[in-house]
Amino acid sequence: MTIAPIVKTVVVKAPPGKAFDLFAAHMSQWWPKGTTIGKAPHEAIVIEPRVGGRWYEADGEGVEAVWGEVLAWEPPTRLLLGWKLDSRFTYDPDLITEAELTFVPQAGGRTLVTLEHRNLERFGVDAAKTAEQLGGGWPTRLQNFADFADEARSPAIEKGRDLHP
Repeated sequence: MTIAPIVKTVVVKAPPGKAFDLFAAHMSQWWPKGTTIGKAPHEAIVIEPRVGGRWYEADGEGVEAVWGEVLAWEPPTRLLLGWKLDSRFTYDPDLITEAELTFVPQAGGRTLVTLEHRNLERFGVDAAKTAEQLGGGWPTRLQNFADFADEARSPAIEKGRDLHP
């Protein structure tokens, strides 16, 4: 059985390099607390900036919950993440689907961000149900990101200051 990939797009008010950075290095700022897999709300969501890097969250006590790994790190145009969460959104080191993000320049210093989450048939008997859940969740998360990126034109961010608390 093949499940169609989830493909969602959003245009952000930032050039590709900044959009890539805001997505990958500042995810904990735009991903809503209490909507991740950890037992406690996240304090950080980390995408280690290299192929083979981990993708995980950490709570205020430093407890980590792994989401997956970095399969391709190509700033400012492409980020490929290996999603290693099963249909119950629990880490499974033997399962991998792919969430690919591309960042394409648009007029006016904007960027078209496309997310494609594929290989969903790997969820097995739960593939259709999980694809439906992900298909409902990704548009909201991309909009969270777009809203954050659009607000990221503040002086602190423009000067390159770290957004992490």
